[in-house]
Amino acid sequence: MSADKRPGLADATRGRILFGGDYNPEQWPEETWHEDVRLMRDAGVNSVTLGVFSWAKLEPRPGEREFGWLDRLMDLMYENSIGVVLATPTSSPPPWLGRLHPETLPRDEDGRSEWWGGRQHFSHSSAAYRRYAAAITEDLAARYGGHPALTMWHINNEYCTYDWGDEAAARFRRWLQTKYGTLDALNSAWGTAFWSQGYGDWEEVLPPRHAHYLKNPAQVLDFKRFTSDMLLECYVAERDIVRRHTPSPIPVTTNFMPLWVGQDAWRWAEEEDVVSVDLYPDPRDPLGAQHGALVQDMTRSQARGPWMLMEQAAGPVNWRGVNHPKPRGLNRLWSLQAVARGADAVCYFQWRQSRQGAEKFHSGMVSHAGEEGRTYQEVKQLGAELAGISGEVTGSHTSNDIAILHDWHSWWAGSHEGRLSTQVDYAEVLTTWHRALWQAHLATDFAHPEHDLTAYKLVVVPQLYALTDAAIDNLLVYVRSGGTLVCGFLTGIADEDDRVRPGGMDPRLRELFGIRTLHEWWPLDAEETAETDGFCGTLWSEEIEAAGDASVEVAYKGGELDGLPAVLRNGRAWYVSTLPEPHALRVLLAGIAADAGARPVLDGLPDRLEAVRRGDLLFVLNHGRESVTVQVPGTHRDLLTGATVRAEVTLGRYGVVVLRP
Repeated sequence: MSADKRPGLADATRGRILFGGDYNPEQWPEETWHEDVRLMRDAGVNSVTLGVFSWAKLEPRPGEREFGWLDRLMDLMYENSIGVVLATPTSSPPPWLGRLHPETLPRDEDGRSEWWGGRQHFSHSSAAYRRYAAAITEDLAARYGGHPALTMWHINNEYCTYDWGDEAAARFRRWLQTKYGTLDALNSAWGTAFWSQGYGDWEEVLPPRHAHYLKNPAQVLDFKRFTSDMLLECYVAERDIVRRHTPSPIPVTTNFMPLWVGQDAWRWAEEEDVVSVDLYPDPRDPLGAQHGALVQDMTRSQARGPWMLMEQAAGPVNWRGVNHPKPRGLNRLWSLQAVARGADAVCYFQWRQSRQGAEKFHSGMVSHAGEEGRTYQEVKQLGAELAGISGEVTGSHTSNDIAILHDWHSWWAGSHEGRLSTQVDYAEVLTTWHRALWQAHLATDFAHPEHDLTAYKLVVVPQLYALTDAAIDNLLVYVRSGGTLVCGFLTGIADEDDRVRPGGMDPRLRELFGIRTLHEWWPLDAEETAETDGFCGTLWSEEIEAAGDASVEVAYKGGELDGLPAVLRNGRAWYVSTLPEPHALRVLLAGIAADAGARPVLDGLPDRLEAVRRGDLLFVLNHGRESVTVQVPGTHRDLLTGATVRAEVTLGRYGVVVLRP
């Protein structure tokens, strides 16, 4: 199927915001199913995901098939106008598979098996696992590919397994042979001249298993790439099976975990018809809304348009040390935040809270309190509101003026054991920079460093330790074409093989930023700061020397780096050699954005408020508990209430308005 003929999310939504969640009716007697349908219809549920963890129910013994219960469910959903996102059950193999084929069980770095009894206990490289997964997927797709209730295929669930076992080792060698061709090329890429690691036979090459001391970082980097690729192979194999059996345009997806280190989601997104994500901010985290915004911005950018919130919690989760419920109104607020940032599907794990099993204290849309409980009543209100705005929202998309660059390969390369500071965590640095822009009310996309950046007024690089030559050239072209670039520390240090660039930073980047010499890196301890003449730097500092016409915008003050650049500007290229304290980073980035012509959606917004444009609609969200009045120029209609808004609007605790001019 060619890319331009592939179905998309619109083929599943059909002009509605999908609303529902994972439904696990096999955990309940059949009389409960009809009660569930009544409650779903009352709550405006129009989509359920079936079969995610049903392999043992569908195939209780090898080769047997029990589809009768699923037949009845598919028909029941269709009769009640509830679409089905049908999952392949391959994320949780039945116990018999591990017992009969122990080679399907993944092994950790020490060679220990991960046994059945939980979930995700499969080796992505196991031929037996792939064979059985393909067989159950084939029969499932053949039976239901033409069912009128089917609106989307959902492959596996939260791909996240690693495997260091023998079968994975054999596949790793084949993957390396494809990539490098010869052992000489492998030895060069891995730098095996260090510590006498040179390989003379492919059979000597193993995954990076438990070692006496530090592992080879290039070997670890390639193993992470290999793992992402093997999991993607599993996804593509099942995707192609369900496509073959589906006569109408039914999209296929699998759900990402938010900012998950194990998948190159840029590459994965290219293989999906719908990009979907699971999102669980902590309701007690005062910055939970910013975490949600980051994941939503990233997912929308991967989708290049509308996307699917596959899972969220209606109340508490069960895996934090203390699992707090969501206060009244927070579930609605965060759901509408996702819609504002491009979601055309708002779904949950799960529909009815389980009474048994490891996740019985993970909330459901119907909690243990039942129909009269606050959780269900809030879900019901949200369902009605989403139905009311669906026709105005679905399919719309807004481009932003700012792009944040992010790359999984750089993340992997920069997180090796022998780095300069374990205090530097890539995901935390990325989050901190996004947070500064979010708190400055500046809307952002995410982009890969090799993507076309010409549409953006400002490109922000919080940190990209490893960059390909193509990525570096892309940044140079962007700035030379009139774009503004602001870049954080530890960027452009290594190439794609984790080989340090000449001079400690790629010479092209040093010239771009106006750095004559990078003398030394000066990482900071957890409580240590680097004083400057403008702010306190944290986490990191660098001994760099300015070149030519580069301007020292902020200088270090005192200590070993006294007078040297903390913030350096060379034309439209900015380099920040430390991590400014949060307020200072916010002010710095807001000033650079303003100079580049990128402005907030609304001026003068107070903290805790967020304004987002989606198409012609303006979403204003109050992430605080106190009422706030905000100026909104012009006259609008609030789609949630039907009220006319002139010049200003007051939002109560966790309040939201969706304004059409």
